[in-house]
Amino acid sequence: MERQMIEDNFELEFEADPNDAIYNASHWKLMWMRFRKHKLAMIGVVIVIFMYTLALFAEFIAPNDPNFTSSQYSYRPPQRIRIIDSEKNWHWPFVYGLKQARDPVTLRLNYVEDTSVRVPISLFVRGSEYTAWGRVEGNLHLFGTKDGPWFPLGTDRLGRCILSRIIYGARISTTIGLVGVLLSFVFGLILGGISGFYGGAVDIVVQRITEFLSSMPQIPLWMALSAALPANLPPLQMYFGITIILSLFAWTGLARVVRGKFLSLRQEDFVMAATLSGTSNAKIIRRHLIPTFTSHIIAQITLSIPAMIIGETSLSFIGVGLRPPTISWGVLLREAQNLRTISQAPWLLIPGLFIIATVLAFNFMGDGLRDAADPYSQ
Repeated sequence: MERQMIEDNFELEFEADPNDAIYNASHWKLMWMRFRKHKLAMIGVVIVIFMYTLALFAEFIAPNDPNFTSSQYSYRPPQRIRIIDSEKNWHWPFVYGLKQARDPVTLRLNYVEDTSVRVPISLFVRGSEYTAWGRVEGNLHLFGTKDGPWFPLGTDRLGRCILSRIIYGARISTTIGLVGVLLSFVFGLILGGISGFYGGAVDIVVQRITEFLSSMPQIPLWMALSAALPANLPPLQMYFGITIILSLFAWTGLARVVRGKFLSLRQEDFVMAATLSGTSNAKIIRRHLIPTFTSHIIAQITLSIPAMIIGETSLSFIGVGLRPPTISWGVLLREAQNLRTISQAPWLLIPGLFIIATVLAFNFMGDGLRDAADPYSQ
């Protein structure tokens, strides 16, 4: 029965002895075999890798300097990539130039395509200078045009490239989730482990603290704590300040998961044997208890990262989180607060699509990890 259950779960095509493929596989290999069957989770992995690649190589991938401003480029619409011109001729990918024309109804100046000007798109183009990772200087960009700036997703009111700012913003918005979850992981693992392992009065105190923090409305509390940070803090200090604030209330869910696991495992035979052999409590927790549900912890952490990203975006959007000149997706969305601006420049909402894609990708990946955490379940 057990063998049939495992074969049904993984649908393996054995080239050798099936015992070698399944019964000799490690727990992590069984997790991977089940995880890769989750198609949405695999799509989520690809999207997450893509987002962190943007963050890691932002200077090289971004076509323009994200802080370059020019009044003549203000509110330029996205320039569509084409391979067929107006005369139905095929070309290397290009964009048409833009020219201003007055709307006959509203009398407002708009940008329209100038089909007489064809600007080819090139790979590995020399452009604005940058210093990658604070050390490597260069001016080589993955793509761009040699005949002036190109704005694939348009510009904002100051003429700054939206795509370049989204790519640079990925560095802040995606890493704040990792740093915040790391801090909440430490708090949740320690407090949840102590609560579940020792029980009694310690468990009561820790659980009452957890319930108190969980009952507090997060957004108003985040706003109050963020507003308490000095407005003149340097961007790096503000970044870590917001990260700590988000982490202060994100550990409660993990603490409860860890506590429940410890309560169910502390009476197991292998824990009793370790205790009778004189093993210290710290070593029992570190060497015997935590490794038994590491996969569940990883799944829980993965599902916590989107909450961190949304938290930073929300605080920055309402003006109490990260502030310019720091570039994050939440800061970029502040440009879209005005309905009149959105009606004239709807491309300012594009950073929101990156937030949605990243959050969904982490949720899909977390669901896949949660399902694969116990590879023997139906």
